[in-house]
Amino acid sequence: MNLQQLRYVLEVARHNLNVSDAADALFTSQPGVSKQIRQFESELGVEVFIRHGKRLVGVTEPGRQVLQIAERMLRDVDNLKQVGDEFSNEAEGSLSIATTHTQARYVLPRVIRDFLQRYPKVGLSLHQGNPRQVCEMVLAGEADLAIATEAIEDYDDLVMLPCYQWNRCVVATPRHPILQAQPLTLEQIARYPLITYDDAFTGRSLINKAFLGRGLKPDVVLTAIDSDVIKTYVAMDLGIGILARMAFDPAEDKKLGMVDAAHLFESSTTRIGLRRNAYLRGYIFSFIELFAPHLTRRNVETVLAGGGDDYQL
Repeated sequence: MNLQQLRYVLEVARHNLNVSDAADALFTSQPGVSKQIRQFESELGVEVFIRHGKRLVGVTEPGRQVLQIAERMLRDVDNLKQVGDEFSNEAEGSLSIATTHTQARYVLPRVIRDFLQRYPKVGLSLHQGNPRQVCEMVLAGEADLAIATEAIEDYDDLVMLPCYQWNRCVVATPRHPILQAQPLTLEQIARYPLITYDDAFTGRSLINKAFLGRGLKPDVVLTAIDSDVIKTYVAMDLGIGILARMAFDPAEDKKLGMVDAAHLFESSTTRIGLRRNAYLRGYIFSFIELFAPHLTRRNVETVLAGGGDDYQL
């Protein structure tokens, strides 16, 4: 058996047993992937996949264990490469970040600017998705780290590093009566059509929890994954919006008014997610510390090595 066969087996599993899609992702042919998997199974003496005719329809019980081991082995191979890169050229390389729109649009620009000034020879790429998608990208080795508010704590194979806490605001057209409410209450918000985040995003669960705790059922007329989309429809006066406070900029959002709503909702925590026992290049530690200054290299290395529980704010 060889590393190529391990990659083929994992890629087929990641593409829901679709060998053709896996072959496309691997830039090879479907017959070649099928042949390599058959050879791999023959050498192991067990079948990894359940077949119905020529189609793969499931994963066998020993196959599940094989996939877990294969993923660990390929992760260790990647760590070996990272070690070599670190000592041969510590200021060059690549950094892939998986994150949500709110982080990419409102929090990361300053951090990325400072990072690229410090490491001009590091190629940086941003991948956007919902919190679960960005976690899956890290686990699949498609990204070095995830930055999100939800979901990271749901993955045992990710180290969770709390970065900062934030809360929410209410936005509306400038003359909307909600902006004059003193004090602002959930009951007042519930009187109006509401535009806010999709259930998978940016603390939506805490918004739902707050209204539920008061026995209220707000009239949510529109949800979106993007803070800018929410603001666009609020500016059209289709409803009032509940936003992450960081997503409102008075200089840019002149068509809207804002009132702070931190007293109405529990705070949310943005976290960085890393694969457990991953080997990180030196510049990745620098990026993490730029994003969250309390996450020094020593703190992160201790958690990655299993020397303590996930870091707490």
